[in-house]
Amino acid sequence: MEASKPLVEDNEATKLEEAKDTDMHVEPLAEEPEDKEELTAEERATLMEFETLNQTIEFEKAKVGAKKKTEFRRIPVPLHRYTPLRSNWETILKTLVKHMGLLVRMNTKRRAVEIKTTKEVKDSGAIQKGADFLKAFMLGFELQDAVAILRLEDLHIQTFEIKDVKTLKNDHLPRCIGRICGEKGKTKNAIENATRTRIVVADTRIHILGSFSNIQYAKSAV
Repeated sequence: MEASKPLVEDNEATKLEEAKDTDMHVEPLAEEPEDKEELTAEERATLMEFETLNQTIEFEKAKVGAKKKTEFRRIPVPLHRYTPLRSNWETILKTLVKHMGLLVRMNTKRRAVEIKTTKEVKDSGAIQKGADFLKAFMLGFELQDAVAILRLEDLHIQTFEIKDVKTLKNDHLPRCIGRICGEKGKTKNAIENATRTRIVVADTRIHILGSFSNIQYAKSAV
């Protein structure tokens, strides 16, 4: 009796599988008849062409100049630079108005020179160059040296104090300033010619105008 049990179980399992096959049997979908007719060369060419390829699409260009914002800068004028500013005012106006296309005016109430962009300005960095030019002149640089900022792009100004390099007290500080300038400015001129920079010594502050690498040479020489 024990040997006949697996035979019965196998028969029942096969019957269940057959019943499932009959219930779950799904007829395959009828395939669509294939078109035996081949397309001609002209019909293939028309199918390969798309309307978007033949049409010329034109996008509206962004009008930057119409919605361009006017920029404004204000450069304060120290008291000791009023006289040089008056004597060189005409040349400053010519360089900023004619060559750079900026609007310039002197605000006597705030004691500052104000510059503003116009529609004629094409260079986006013109107002920043004009501001750097005026700052260089206000720091004490000659007008010809300050104009170089407008012509060359790699020029900038670096300012540092003597106490940042070395702390000096009492009479040692004016002695250090005298050594930097030298007799009749000979030492300062020698450093300027060797490093191709311009140096202005204003009390304990030293302003250097030039390129980045030349400023580092001049600073180490000072």
